[in-house]
Amino acid sequence: MKNRFKKKYVFYGFLILLILLIKGGIYADISVEDLKSEFANEHSKYVEIDGMQVHYRDEGTGFPIVLVHGTGSSLHTWNSWTKELTKNYRVIRMDLPAFGITGPNKNADYSIKSYTKFLSDFLKKMNLSIFYLAGNSLGGNIAWNYTAENPDKVEKLILVDASGLPTNKPQPWIFKMAKTPIINSMFLYFTPKFVIKQNMEQVYADDSKITDSLITRYHKMALRVGNREAFIDRAKIDFKPTEKANTDKLKSIQTQTLLIWGAQDTWIPLDNGKRMDRILPNSKLVVLENSGHVPMEENPNESLHILKDFLDE
Repeated sequence: MKNRFKKKYVFYGFLILLILLIKGGIYADISVEDLKSEFANEHSKYVEIDGMQVHYRDEGTGFPIVLVHGTGSSLHTWNSWTKELTKNYRVIRMDLPAFGITGPNKNADYSIKSYTKFLSDFLKKMNLSIFYLAGNSLGGNIAWNYTAENPDKVEKLILVDASGLPTNKPQPWIFKMAKTPIINSMFLYFTPKFVIKQNMEQVYADDSKITDSLITRYHKMALRVGNREAFIDRAKIDFKPTEKANTDKLKSIQTQTLLIWGAQDTWIPLDNGKRMDRILPNSKLVVLENSGHVPMEENPNESLHILKDFLDE
């Protein structure tokens, strides 16, 4: 039986290899310096945390708001929000470990506990005593865990299609492939742009908003030295939430919380947002009918209007 499964994996691995070769899926790693020259700007800064040179941006003046991106993304996902928010706020955002210019951490530990500690260490480096905190997807999960552990520091919490509760749905195919022996090893060398495009088509509700430049940015960030291996390492971690433990932790959060959810999110469906809203003691849920998993990127103006009303309350 084991030999049969092994042969099956080898066969499918070889088949995928041929397809990728035909479609030109071989891509070399991109150096950090090359990424910096293309995607860093005058606001980009770097701070050392656990041996990593963490890429972040600190812009604007006023009350601080911290923005945390999700899986496979980077601080650039907040570009539209930042452009508007810096008119009235100090906006701080970073590339999380395993993503963007920051890249992998030395321990290959991408658990929520590790990410929450990372955020805590980062915010200490920023010398922030109190602030607004926003996170999308994985970033939302990190944000609400941090808030539960540091309730005196987060003035208001914003969760955008946040993870942390079971979805009762199969994992997205990209994570399944990253967990599959042989196939996941191929990701270290074969990362065709069409994979990134298909992934984004799952995340966006309106595919017409997925531009070539957007795909290229996500693709190049994925090719950063070490990021492909970090994605595989992260996929191997069991992120299946312990529902009771997470529910109890969410119930403990008294912080005023805004939930922004895309009605067409296929990764973390709206039902999760409704459940999270019922669990959190001091929250309100606002649904964007024409958005998928990343409303702040897909529909920045509509989501910003909701955010600004919440912050002005």
